[in-house]
Amino acid sequence: MSLNIKSVSLKLDDRQILKDVSLEINEGEIVSVIGPNGAGKSTLLNVLTGDISPDSGDTIYDNKPLNKISIQERAFTRSVMSQMQTLVFDFNVKDVIEMGWLQRGNSDFSSNFSLAFEAVTKECNVHNLVHRKFNSLSGGEQRRVHFARTLLQLWRPSKSNDPSYLLLDEPTANLDLSSEMLLMNILKARASSNVGILVILHDLNLASHFADKIAIMKDGEIKAFGKPEEIMKDDFLTSIYKVPIEVKHEPLRVHYY
Repeated sequence: MSLNIKSVSLKLDDRQILKDVSLEINEGEIVSVIGPNGAGKSTLLNVLTGDISPDSGDTIYDNKPLNKISIQERAFTRSVMSQMQTLVFDFNVKDVIEMGWLQRGNSDFSSNFSLAFEAVTKECNVHNLVHRKFNSLSGGEQRRVHFARTLLQLWRPSKSNDPSYLLLDEPTANLDLSSEMLLMNILKARASSNVGILVILHDLNLASHFADKIAIMKDGEIKAFGKPEEIMKDDFLTSIYKVPIEVKHEPLRVHYY
């Protein structure tokens, strides 16, 4: 099972944002999208979620076109963590996380809500924040709360075979080092449970260390796609980012000056 976009193009305000982009995210793998600002990364994610309709091309979830999938079914299949998620009303943290819970009309889900909530909040290290007001939290704490909400949306009983995908736009923004590593290790664990994951990152070393495959974007195009050790090359990355970059191997590390 996989999530695909095929030959997607999009123009906004007479500017070509995406140009004939194709990408596949398989269940059980992490695909990281990297590239400079304005490359089209967030727009690509918005096409994958269905929030933006492209001018041409297709988005396919498990061999089914996205425009044939209901809003409710989309919510059951993929969970999204956007780059900016400001809340005007001052909800409690518990309320925000619970917004991710979907009633599926299935007793296996509804009877396990408390178990799922407790497991996710502990996993994301936000269990000690649940009675706080969301807007009183630091930026990093808010990101962790939104991450917990995103995970709760995709909670499944242990025997479930339902396909599921996580789509995340810069989830490590504002996180300290320990929280950053916690989040990425959770993503790795979810992938090992057969979740397909697309994550937009700015940290080239995080992408190289955790992703199974990397898509490098610039000017609305995917310039390279493959395993980190195959596509993370000095000269190529230097041409993409316009700063001197050196890539060392075993282990793979990216240095920029």
